[in-house]
Amino acid sequence: MADRETPGVSTWPPKMVVCVGTVVLQGERALFVRQAEGHSLAGQWSIPWGIVDPQESPEEAALRETREEGGITAQIDGLLGIQNLRQRGWLGIIFLCHHVEGAPASDGGIETDRAAYFSLAEMDSFDEPFEPWCEWLVRRALAGECRTIPFERDNPYCPRGAFF
Repeated sequence: MADRETPGVSTWPPKMVVCVGTVVLQGERALFVRQAEGHSLAGQWSIPWGIVDPQESPEEAALRETREEGGITAQIDGLLGIQNLRQRGWLGIIFLCHHVEGAPASDGGIETDRAAYFSLAEMDSFDEPFEPWCEWLVRRALAGECRTIPFERDNPYCPRGAFF
């Protein structure tokens, strides 16, 4: 195995692509963003999420994606879970968050063209498509069917994030 610091040795593509997403709750409602034209999920409502950038922690990336795609500043309450994604070699890390400030707003059509909070009743009566996995996950979270793993502040590697 080549050392990541070895000159002239490419580290791209990575062995695994790490994506992060957030289920952001504001009371009994969850944040969704509608994917813009040109996106693989165009026209579907999903949770905010994206790829972790180099030198960025998953937690930082999740909160950045939430601000960029949905206009919301959130705080992480815990880890909801990890999902192997449809693309082979892609892994999703999903965090449960709560709303801190801001109003839902898209990123102007770069990745999202709308953003809004939905309750279960609003989801039931909505006539636009939700991305199926995101809908399943949010419904579980809003119904209280999910357990989170909390952030561990006494971790010896602090301030690096840890969930145990």
